[in-house]
Amino acid sequence: MAGMPALGGKRPESPVPPDNLPNPADVMHAVDIYMKLAYGGQIPLTIRSLLGVLRSWKGDFFRSPAIAADKEDPYRRLTIRLGNRQYPHMKLAMERSPDASVYLFRADTHDGHWLPPPEDPEYEPFRLVMEENQKIAQSIEAAWAQEGLPTFKTYLRDDLARRQAEAASGPDGKS
Repeated sequence: MAGMPALGGKRPESPVPPDNLPNPADVMHAVDIYMKLAYGGQIPLTIRSLLGVLRSWKGDFFRSPAIAADKEDPYRRLTIRLGNRQYPHMKLAMERSPDASVYLFRADTHDGHWLPPPEDPEYEPFRLVMEENQKIAQSIEAAWAQEGLPTFKTYLRDDLARRQAEAASGPDGKS
């Protein structure tokens, strides 16, 4: 089959992780914040098990089976499917910033791929789930920012401040 290795052939290796991936301690801090806000004290067994794998993994942290990575080199996005108290598909995402200088934490609601038409009986319940997911995601990202973890909003804020400072200093770098 096209695209498949020949029998006995080697599978292509995953990309080498870039040097600017988040510190694993920061990822675990982000996970702890996420879990507190997404679940409170009632974390499902499947998620506790996933976190047990992540916390005890002895190999390269970002190659843990708990972390999904895209196939780009370097990674554009890594995710951990943690869910929330009402929706099991929400993810903690780490996405490369627009200038590729840092990875940004994002609470990905992962619910925008399908919404029933308004006349469907499932429309209103699903819309309410999406609304609650958005509130949870916003609270998680605000808490990450408060803890100094990089998010897209903090990236934009810092980039704007940098550009304003450059503009204020004038074209020759002097005020």
